[in-house]
Amino acid sequence: MAEETVNARGTAGYLLEMGMLKRAKRSGWWIAGVKDPESIAEHSFRVGIIGAVLAMMEGADPAKVALMCLFHDTQETRVGDIPHIGRRYLEAASNEKVTADQVAAAHPAVAAGVQKVVDDYENGGSLEVVVAHDADKLECLVQAVEYREQGCSMVQNWIDTSLASLKTASAQALAEAALNMSSIEWQQTYLK
Repeated sequence: MAEETVNARGTAGYLLEMGMLKRAKRSGWWIAGVKDPESIAEHSFRVGIIGAVLAMMEGADPAKVALMCLFHDTQETRVGDIPHIGRRYLEAASNEKVTADQVAAAHPAVAAGVQKVVDDYENGGSLEVVVAHDADKLECLVQAVEYREQGCSMVQNWIDTSLASLKTASAQALAEAALNMSSIEWQQTYLK
């Protein structure tokens, strides 16, 4: 088989694997009593939007932040979404190692590019990295607010820990705003 065909198959395999994120649930929410939690892909989508918005507010590169947010949980196709309490009992491979395995058969440019994005997210210290991490925590907080509105009363710890971990002023301001409005209040601006 020609090298290009092998690279295409490896890259297509990676893309097919990423489809699992649409079916895999964010399992930590089960602890809070959420019966049908969001998927990892649904979480990552909003993390990307939040990341781009935060980057605009903080003067960071929105495209770089959104890209890191998009790839930040892709390793969960291999290791699952392990709730924080479960991590006490497991020694999981690093996200960088999982990513390297995931893209090992992909086109070399894809492998290098995806690994760089994940390495930056996991180890970088730039404003973009800080914003991407804030986006992940802010999305968790917003999701907890939505679940609380739906009657899941045991989400306060997710709100508190997410709020406490936010680093940027923009993320803190958005969190406070989200905590003081309903999840459908956004439409009031347009219905007046």
